[in-house]
Amino acid sequence: MTTYQLSVNGERREVSVDPSTPLLWVLREDLKMTGTKYGCGIGACGACTVHLGGLPARSCLIPISLVRDRAIITIEGIGGNPVGRAAQNAWVEEDVVQCGYCQSGQIMSAVALLTANPAPTDTDIEQSMGGNLCRCGTYVRIRAAIHRAAEERAE
Repeated sequence: MTTYQLSVNGERREVSVDPSTPLLWVLREDLKMTGTKYGCGIGACGACTVHLGGLPARSCLIPISLVRDRAIITIEGIGGNPVGRAAQNAWVEEDVVQCGYCQSGQIMSAVALLTANPAPTDTDIEQSMGGNLCRCGTYVRIRAAIHRAAEERAE
């Protein structure tokens, strides 16, 4: 076991875990932050997406030993910034969620897109969100929510 000092959603957190433990399991099991979901375990579905050092990252693939001093933002903390708040509001207004399982990862990827590109086109959205899978098929509503969040931020 190794002790790690983490910055999670702006708070200092300490965990003692095996260095190979994926960030996803540290968040869910050790820190009891269950908003980030386990989907496939191989980084292909996007359900486990968090922001690591300001960039979207698949937390199921990242051993805690590689996190180092990079800030971690999860779905529980994304509403603390204006882009995250706009995305969460748009998700509600567009009634995006069906089963909801993938939505935390979807929102995390959408916020990364909107942060890098405040006025994305449909093509931008498809390219950026393509790695996030939704078994319920709410892609049309996801795209509408991203456009709504972009419009809200532009006003």
